[in-house]
Amino acid sequence: MNRSEWRKSSFSEAASNCVEVRAVNEVIELRESDDGDVIVRTTPAKFAAFLRGAKAGEFDHFTADA
Repeated sequence: MNRSEWRKSSFSEAASNCVEVRAVNEVIELRESDDGDVIVRTTPAKFAAFLRGAKAGEFDHFTADA
């Protein structure tokens, strides 16, 4: 199985305070760095739609610093 490395945002301040993402074949996987056994899987198209919404500010109300 073709697995890429887990990546985290450069905005993450601590190693255990981030969401990590990687591509595995035709699937995008996400996990929290402090709970690596829980993995969410989605398609590249759904992940791209989520990223467009995040960049547009659609989820800002979920963050403490919004």
